[in-house]
Formats: sequence, structure tokens, C-alpha cells
Amino acid sequence: MSDLPDTAGLRHVARPPKPSAFSNALVFGWRAVLKFKHVPEQLFDLVMTPIMFTLLFTFVFGGALAGSTGDYLQFFLPGILVQTVMFNSVYSGMGLSTDLGKGLFDRFRSLPIWPLAPFAGLMVGDILRHLIAATIILTIGLILGYRPETGILGVLGAFALLVAIGFGMGWIFMVLGLLIRTPTTVMTMGFTFLFPLVFASNIMVDPATMPGWLRSFVDVNPVSLMTTAIRGLMNGGGSFADVGLALIAPALVTAILAPVTLMLYRRR
Repeated sequence: MSDLPDTAGLRHVARPPKPSAFSNALVFGWRAVLKFKHVPEQLFDLVMTPIMFTLLFTFVFGGALAGSTGDYLQFFLPGILVQTVMFNSVYSGMGLSTDLGKGLFDRFRSLPIWPLAPFAGLMVGDILRHLIAATIILTIGLILGYRPETGILGVLGAFALLVAIGFGMGWIFMVLGLLIRTPTTVMTMGFTFLFPLVFASNIMVDPATMPGWLRSFVDVNPVSLMTTAIRGLMNGGGSFADVGLALIAPALVTAILAPVTLMLYRRR
């Protein structure tokens, strides 16, 4: 009597199709969503920092810089949206550095998936952070008296532009996350890079009050161009040219650093 299994009832089944790059990205995007569920303390900075900046700058600087907190809030709130997105982008590199330190990306690299899928997942997490933070800031602003002159369509356009800005600028910190071993160092270097760009801009004050040499930098600062476009979309007076100028830096960063990110990832 043969010990071989009976294969008479077996039938050939076609191999399942290979998942697409989009499917891979969705899976890793869901992983990013689950992080918010299982590590809720990550939301603390995301929630508290926008509230703190909005309240402090409005009530501490509003009367001195604009004559009233209401007038200053109308000027300042679109800028704080840009600032928050820029600061939140640092978490891209920190998350990547953390996952690399745990060996997760070594496992991902051994899988037959789209090479950029893990990074797409990190970007999905970033987009969620940007939208949550922007919604919190806008809600606080509305409570305090901010009124977007262009209505809901202007706000939606501004949010879409914020997502594009965050997506583009996030590649800078992805590269830092691949090059630097510890998340704390990524954060330190990231904010060291961002602070001059954010504070030497038109987010908090009108550049007309600045010295000429500083104003010449502020006028071409990518953060100022982004802030001008967001103000135009939310408060009126913006143009397609402003939006185009705001997208130059994120587009260039994506075009240059996305391939660099993949190259560094493959070399590890």
C-alpha cells in the first residue's frame, strides 16, 4: 500500500495576481492608521501643540502687532497652518528612524512588494496628522472669531495645498531618517533646519516691518510663498500664480529626494 497522498481530488488553481503598487501602498497606509489607534500618546503633540501656538501667539502678540487679537488672528491663522504642517513633517523622519532601528524595514525589503510602499504608508500617516492638526487649528480659530472670507471652498483648497506641501517637504526628513540612527537626532536636526525658515517668514508679522536685508530673504523664503498662497485661498486676494509659487519647493523636493530616498533604502 502506497504512503503517497491521494491527489486525484486536487485541481490546479491559478496563482493569485501580484498586488499592485497601489494595493501595497494602501496596506502600509492602513498600518499608519493603526498606529494612531494603538499608540494614542502620539496624538498628544499633534493636538496640544497647535492649540498652544494658536492661543499664545493670538493673545500675546495680537494686540501689539495688529491692534487687536481679532485682526491678528485673521492674519495669523493661515500662517500657523503652514507652520504646523512644516513641524509635523519632521515626524516622517522620526517614524522612519524608529522603524529602521527595530529592523522592520529589513523585513519589508525582503517582501515582494513595491519598494516605495513602506514610505507611502508613512506619508499616509503624515497626511492624517496634517489634516487633524489643521482641523483643530481652524476649529479653535472659528471659536476665537476667525472667519475665512472665501468660505468652505477656500478652506478646502487651503487644506489640499497643505497636504501637498506636507507631502513634498516630508521627503527631506525621510532622507534624514535614513541617514541618522536615532529619532531624537532626526528631530533635533529637523527643527534646526526648520526654525530659520519658519520664523524668518511672513507667518507671524508683515515683512514690511523688517530690515531690508532680512526682507529680501523673507520674500523668497518658500515658507513665505506657501503662507501667502494659503492666506489668499482662505482670506481672498490669492491667485493661481501664488499657488504655483507655493508648490515649487515641494515639487522640487519630491522630484529630487524621492529617488534619493529609494536609493538610500536599497543600499542599507
